[in-house]
Amino acid sequence: MRAIAATWLITGDSAQPPIANGAIVVNDLGFVFGVGPGAELRNSFPTAQWEHHDAVLLPGLVNAHTHLELSALRGEVAGGDGFARWVERLVDARKRVAPEHDGEAIDLAISDLLAAGTAAIGEVTNSLAAVDALGGAPLLGRVFHEVFAMRKDSGEVTLRVAEQQRIALDPWPDNLLYAPAPHTCFTLHPDILRELLRRARVLGQLTSLHLCEHGAERSFLRDGGGPFAKFLSSSNSSPPDWEPPGVDPVRYAQSLGVLGPDVLCVHLCDARPDEVELVAQAGAKVVLCPRSNLHIELKLPPLRALLEAGLRPALGTDSLASSPSLDVLGEARALAERFPSIPARTLLAMATSFGAEALGFGDQLGTLAIGKRPGVIAFAHDGGIPSDPERFLLSKHAQRRTVLVRPGSTFGEGVGKRTISPSPPEVP
Repeated sequence: MRAIAATWLITGDSAQPPIANGAIVVNDLGFVFGVGPGAELRNSFPTAQWEHHDAVLLPGLVNAHTHLELSALRGEVAGGDGFARWVERLVDARKRVAPEHDGEAIDLAISDLLAAGTAAIGEVTNSLAAVDALGGAPLLGRVFHEVFAMRKDSGEVTLRVAEQQRIALDPWPDNLLYAPAPHTCFTLHPDILRELLRRARVLGQLTSLHLCEHGAERSFLRDGGGPFAKFLSSSNSSPPDWEPPGVDPVRYAQSLGVLGPDVLCVHLCDARPDEVELVAQAGAKVVLCPRSNLHIELKLPPLRALLEAGLRPALGTDSLASSPSLDVLGEARALAERFPSIPARTLLAMATSFGAEALGFGDQLGTLAIGKRPGVIAFAHDGGIPSDPERFLLSKHAQRRTVLVRPGSTFGEGVGKRTISPSPPEVP
């Protein structure tokens, strides 16, 4: 047994305060056998190999929404003037990236995730380009295979292509779960969206939907107009063969049968109070990507309203085309700066336990608790012992982290098909 003691231990449970002079006992596979005050655990585990860190301990992070296949666009797509304009720049930037650079960028991005202490991710993809690399990484993941199709005929073709992409990756990595996913309600023919949901539910898998990400979505669903309609026209895309429903995004999603406990509603940046209530009543899971929203729209999700509705939002980084890093703790810090009244413990739970719950990994990851295999990160407090360790982790002072224990990396007996080497364990 390995016993890790530290100045402070934060379990990731939003109901549990930090433990001063805390410790955690793990076996060689990373399973937790004890957690609590160090003095008590020393009596319970006298033969364990003890180590002490002048640090704050935290469970492995959960990045519930990524787009790793866009990693080659790191810092290449300017934002600040709305989603439609950002998409135009994204399309242009994508044309300039040589295909051979995608694989290198994905490998580097996964190394960044591991160096940050990421235990699990929700990867959203059109091409499954990152699956092979993720299959060799010591983390758990859900892969949401997205489909775009403004017309039914093109959607049927895209579904067949998606099936072929999935079959080409057999055998599928043991550490990843797979589900087809709609991108949004407004970029997909309603019949294709229903079919994607049906397929995900036949597999018994959670799926994902971008919802209320920006005002252009609302305008398009209301009457087919707005910035996104102009983007379609300027890009010479075929017009949709379905009529705008004339309702807000959440009510449209509800009418299509999307809202429910098996769907991650991602972003909700443009959601209004009554829409937030509908999402909560449906029992849907929520993922926020605040730094991406700030980059693209200069706007944040209604965090207080989401929490007051009883939702437990997870955090994601979105892609490197719209976010400065894949460190989900950066998302929590961005929210801490702009929502100072939100408890730090809640924000840290959003980066750990809420994320694990949202992805369906709550029984394995997210909290430092007996029986789980969540991974352990140590954040050194070089400037003296912090009196408030939760706020310390959300401050600029928590700069040096060390991944002490990696999380469990498989659902079955085997591992994936490749090995990705993490960056050095300390992240400056």
